[in-house]
Amino acid sequence: MPQVTADQIKNLRETTGAGMLDCRKALTEAAGDMEQAVDWLRKKGLSAAAKKSGRVAAEGVVAIAAEGAKAAIIELNSETDFVARNDQFQTLARAIAEIAVRHDIGDVEELKNAGTGHGKTVAEDITGAVATIGEHINLRRASILGVSRGIVASYIHNAVAPGMGKIGILVALESTAEIAKLEAFGKQIAMHIAAARPDALTVADIDPAKLSREREVYREQARASGKPPEVVEKMIEGRVRKFYEETVLLEQVFVIDNKTKISQVVANAAKDLGAPVKINGFVRFTLGEGIEKQQSDFAAEVKAAGGAA
Repeated sequence: MPQVTADQIKNLRETTGAGMLDCRKALTEAAGDMEQAVDWLRKKGLSAAAKKSGRVAAEGVVAIAAEGAKAAIIELNSETDFVARNDQFQTLARAIAEIAVRHDIGDVEELKNAGTGHGKTVAEDITGAVATIGEHINLRRASILGVSRGIVASYIHNAVAPGMGKIGILVALESTAEIAKLEAFGKQIAMHIAAARPDALTVADIDPAKLSREREVYREQARASGKPPEVVEKMIEGRVRKFYEETVLLEQVFVIDNKTKISQVVANAAKDLGAPVKINGFVRFTLGEGIEKQQSDFAAEVKAAGGAA
């Protein structure tokens, strides 16, 4: 069997966009024949996946799976909303979320390498879906929450199928209260999180660097007022309190009644349920959040294709 050279691997990578190890294997299987190697990669779906990997995938779904007192949430992206509504894509998203909760995995890279139970990894199943569906698909993020006693409540906003949609929320509630009542309360808190978009659970959880930046902005704003230094400091602290009320879950006002602080809502729930209740954590995934979508000017593309000035 002819030896595969580095130049051959390089040329095949440039032609197909596939990974180095896949190119080496393809050339080995094809006995060094470039065309056969390209066909081998295409048949495996590896060439198609690599070529599509540069496309922006900002659509897709956020999917949730629960098992006992823990739940996992994942974001699986596609290029178009049409594919996000595809049964195969949704089945893949659901399966990945179930693997995450079953194996207690909240790290994306670890999840990609996890076995799916039929001799493949999650990453290989994604590659296979790319070849079949014809779009770039990306497992962007994952998280998992669990409690020793209680529940992890969940909520999906803008659901496109059971357990998946555009916004997903997990809320970990530590309590010995009746599960059914705890779930009803947890869903209310999850719905609040969907609407109010808190950044942290408590004041202590706020990123110190972010708080420092906010204080500096408030300080400059207060100084511009021309007020005495002692008044300026009071103005700064007032604005910091407002910042807490906007970004910290336990400091926010409950969106359902628009008057009670969430910390008090939790205390009231503990009385109603007859057992202490504590929010241990929460996760909020919004589909495509932070992804810069490419904007195309169709008219300009047509002009360019036609050679117009």
